[in-house]
Amino acid sequence: MKITFWGTRGSIPVPGRDTTLYGGNTTCVEVRLAGGETVIIDAGTGIRRLGEVLRSRNGMGPIYLLMTHVHWDHIIGFPFFAPGLPAGTELLVDGHPNAMMGLQHTFDNPMGGGYFPIKIEELDLRIRFLNAVGRRPLELGGGKVDSIPLRHPQGGLGFRIREGDRTLAFITDNELEDGEALEDYVDFCRGADVLIHDAQYAPEEMDAHRGWGHSDYEMALELARRAETPRLILFHHDPSRTDAELKAFELLCRDLASKKSSPMQIEAAREDSEIHLGGDSPAYEEPGS
Repeated sequence: MKITFWGTRGSIPVPGRDTTLYGGNTTCVEVRLAGGETVIIDAGTGIRRLGEVLRSRNGMGPIYLLMTHVHWDHIIGFPFFAPGLPAGTELLVDGHPNAMMGLQHTFDNPMGGGYFPIKIEELDLRIRFLNAVGRRPLELGGGKVDSIPLRHPQGGLGFRIREGDRTLAFITDNELEDGEALEDYVDFCRGADVLIHDAQYAPEEMDAHRGWGHSDYEMALELARRAETPRLILFHHDPSRTDAELKAFELLCRDLASKKSSPMQIEAAREDSEIHLGGDSPAYEEPGS
């Protein structure tokens, strides 16, 4: 299983000199299974560059697009992705019940005013909405995807992708609080090799953002610690956060883990970086490595 970060930012894309290390594109993560299946999580602005890479691959099979929810930062890249796919590509959409409606609305609004020069119906693709993973595990060749509801305005889904003895837990746009709800996420993430979780805020910022549907790095760490996951990736970076500030987040979270006597490895997600799950341990490759 290979995980590639194409977009790590939340809320709005923020390209510029202060975001070159961790990235300025919004949420998009690619998961390539050993069996050859391509799974994409969310269609933020990072999906545009992923589309360019996919066009260069030979013998590409169906593409699975899992949508956590349909807020703008998670769907805005779709019109710049789908039209560039090879003709006849099978795009299988699943996740949030409103996933297809949200993706369609990036092309055209309900009143027919239009947001894009072409209509989604004009794409030479085979797009199908599975609407399965929210109700039962989704089978992907040798892999399987489970879901869990998010604590986020208008709802959403987190995903657990398993292939063989390797597991990725991906939960973004999720507001963690101690208590029974946290234990549900602990059970969902237990045994995962890697947990990618929303850590948009610092603990001291939460009072001002309570109810916004995002977590701080301390609660993300607590979830990973209780679930005994060996690797935590802090995700959905706040648009105001610079590279220097995100590096400080990493160090603060690592220090907190050390104080709790946790051997966990912790990084803030970096655009273009990869995680390979296989062999003895998950390897995290820096951009350009």
